[in-house]
Amino acid sequence: MSLYEKIKDKIYVHLEEAANLARVKGQLAYDELPPFVLEEPRERQLGDLATNLAMILTKQCRKAPRDIANIILENMELTDTWIAKGEIAGPGFINFHLDSSWLTGVIPEVLLLEDKYGSVDIGKGQKLQVEFVSANPTGLLHMGNARGAALGDSLAAILTMAGYDVSREFYINDAGNQIHNFALSLEARYLQQLGHDVPFPEAGYHGEDLIKTVRMIIEKDGDKYISMEEELRRESLVRQALEEKLQDIKSTLEDFGIFYDEWFSEQTLHDSGYVRDTTSELEKKGYIYEKEGALWLKSTLLGDEKDEVLIRSNGVPTYFAADIAYHRHKFHRGFHKVINIWGADHHGHVARMKGSMQALGYNPDSLQIILMQLVRLIQGGEVVKMSKRSGQYITLRELMDEVGKDAARFYFILRDPDSPVEFDLDLAKSQSADNPVYYVQYAHARLCSILRQATEQGYDTHINPDKKQLSLLSSAEERELLKKIADLPGEIATSAKMAEPHRLARYVLDLAALFHSFYNSQRVLIEDNDLRIARLGLVKSTKQVLANILGILGVSAPERM
Repeated sequence: MSLYEKIKDKIYVHLEEAANLARVKGQLAYDELPPFVLEEPRERQLGDLATNLAMILTKQCRKAPRDIANIILENMELTDTWIAKGEIAGPGFINFHLDSSWLTGVIPEVLLLEDKYGSVDIGKGQKLQVEFVSANPTGLLHMGNARGAALGDSLAAILTMAGYDVSREFYINDAGNQIHNFALSLEARYLQQLGHDVPFPEAGYHGEDLIKTVRMIIEKDGDKYISMEEELRRESLVRQALEEKLQDIKSTLEDFGIFYDEWFSEQTLHDSGYVRDTTSELEKKGYIYEKEGALWLKSTLLGDEKDEVLIRSNGVPTYFAADIAYHRHKFHRGFHKVINIWGADHHGHVARMKGSMQALGYNPDSLQIILMQLVRLIQGGEVVKMSKRSGQYITLRELMDEVGKDAARFYFILRDPDSPVEFDLDLAKSQSADNPVYYVQYAHARLCSILRQATEQGYDTHINPDKKQLSLLSSAEERELLKKIADLPGEIATSAKMAEPHRLARYVLDLAALFHSFYNSQRVLIEDNDLRIARLGLVKSTKQVLANILGILGVSAPERM
């Protein structure tokens, strides 16, 4: 537990004790103290911490919340809490301002915990799965996949730091209609490459990469598939193409810093009978009916606008049936909570999937779906148009070749998933303060430079400043930097609870800005031994925190730039 969390816990206990003491004195009358919140106020000038305790006691105590707040403050023991001042605000909030001297204890904590600093244990080891990207293996990864990859991987890292047992998963859509169309597309390209005049299927995949794939197959096997029966030929082509596409997806994502714990095949759900078993389970629970030879899910009972087909009249399961089975399988594997990152075009699928889990007996809140908006690529002030079906799109590999992994990941994480992203290629490549990833990485490189210079000048950088030395960090720039470092455990906890990786991207930008402000106003390598040691401790702590967050976001922390 971090120093900051210990302070919060102590204040929380003192609030409980104050309310109970007031009840013993007859100043407050309530049956049971309800849970209350102690958190950072949105506007930090209002204080370091705020509680709603007085307001949630209003109904039981039959008093105005500001009067209750006043009674709580009168009965609250402030010794050993680091509280400098408590005050009543608004309708009855109690705001606490902490004595800034507590901040100096953050440096020894960071230097001790190193890359573990910022971790919290709100997850208590609970098993949690994050499924993201899960692109159809019918083409190359594109910009939308890249955003999902950056968000999903960063969220998984944040949840791990928050004490969850996290598994990253990629769902391979290797069954269903898209694979049928993929097979027809491959067959057409294969025959065309061998000189046969055949039409391309209307619903086929036009990407240039498919031509490359069939050329690879021809190089290896020649025209051996020409004489095959159509179905067998398509199966052979699809098997080889899927293997090649999946390998490309895996290697591209690994180069993007993404490593999955599980690659789960949709086809296995069909082969094992799990899709049929799931449909039977829904039928037992009264959610299935037959109509015109097909099996329908009573989606309208689950909050959907219309019922949905699960098994077609020809006996073939729909994609929706497989998706329900897949999510049921997740919970069967013991995950307490599962998080999916989907494109915004899946919006209509959210309610029916959560409703399906409820129909199967699971808590629908255990399935969290994060919808992300589209990405617009800007180059030279113009929008670069993309269409996967036509083959006119920027691939993730091309994006990394153009701007690098770090810039790509940081830009995709910087905004709330629900906000569209305009990715400016020119800005992402620029080495200026306007480029956010460059700005943060430059701060880390500058911190490393200070430590190198200290060593070159003969100063010991393997230091652990004592309390007296740390008390010398009294400038506004030093205090603001310390406050930001102290905020990290709380930011990790909030980012995990809200599933919002962009909070950490904003946090690290703020931290870099505060460091640059400190660097421009306070010299580190000075003659005053105690102050120099204290400031070196601050530099080392800032460097560690920057590296920790960049690591969570999947961005490198360069030592030189």
